[in-house]
Amino acid sequence: MSSILAAVSRGDIVESVHYGHIVVADSTGEVLAYTGNPDTVTYMRSSAKPIQALNVIISGAAEKFKLNQKELAILCSSHYGEDMHRDVIHGLLKKFSLPKEALLCGTPLSIKPDYQKQQLLERHVLEPGNSDCSGKHCGFLAVCLTSGHPLENYNAPDHPMQKEILSILSDFTETSPDAVPIGVDGCGVPVHAFKVKSMAQAYARFANPDSLTGKYVKYREGCRLLFDAVNKEPEMLAGTGGFCTEFLRHTNGRFIGKLGAEAVYCIGVKDRNIGIAVKISDGNYRALYPVVMSVLDQMELLSRKEKEALKEFANPPVINDLGNPVGEIMPVFKLKKQADKGG
Repeated sequence: MSSILAAVSRGDIVESVHYGHIVVADSTGEVLAYTGNPDTVTYMRSSAKPIQALNVIISGAAEKFKLNQKELAILCSSHYGEDMHRDVIHGLLKKFSLPKEALLCGTPLSIKPDYQKQQLLERHVLEPGNSDCSGKHCGFLAVCLTSGHPLENYNAPDHPMQKEILSILSDFTETSPDAVPIGVDGCGVPVHAFKVKSMAQAYARFANPDSLTGKYVKYREGCRLLFDAVNKEPEMLAGTGGFCTEFLRHTNGRFIGKLGAEAVYCIGVKDRNIGIAVKISDGNYRALYPVVMSVLDQMELLSRKEKEALKEFANPPVINDLGNPVGEIMPVFKLKKQADKGG
């Protein structure tokens, strides 16, 4: 069963509620805290991007193309298609000696509503570099060029590069590849579904690569490189005012956090062996960041200064058409912590 995670008020009345699932787990998969059902299976969506980007490291593509931290960070991103993002994407394509048309991600408007309006008003000419997923697709192209995989149909589930991606995600979630439901993502590539607790485990491993032993040691360097890149260049991860960007900007290199479509959010906590996964059942983003902020607060993971810097995401107001606050979006759940059992 899902739990009520957030309530939306208008005046003194709660007008709407949002249900969902939250899991806090360690790198072994042990559930440390939760609400809802930890075994709920849902698509990881773009929260999988940092883990997918590991293929760029282990394939040798990052070394071959001498990728810098901005370029590594944008591989993990759901960026807003701002000038700074398109410049990095175009720079990557130049390194690859490939045209824009090599990117099979479509040409959508920005995922940031305010910037989307600006693009429409200014009649921006849309091209693949505008896509929030163009960084991930650049990573796919880099791997194909390095490993000798065909560029054609690199977005197909049976493409050898996509099979490599499935293997990496399976390793991080300890899920057999045959047991992973696969759909088609918004940008046309395969999208993978896992238990919410497995998504949390994957992020605990990513943020704490020393937990990767045995056959998983090969991922350690990539986790460190990508974790450092998104923290050094957080504006690449989302963009101006975005939660992913502001979250990393204000937390001093202790986290990695990544949005996924349909209101998924995953976090890895460095040196704490903690991963967090949140899924809002109805896919509504308005509830997502207040819920994420409450999880961080309940797990005592933020300092007072950090909470102050991120307060706009914690209890955002409901704004009417005149620009006036008429209510608020409030987290209303309490995590069940394993330490509380028997108390």
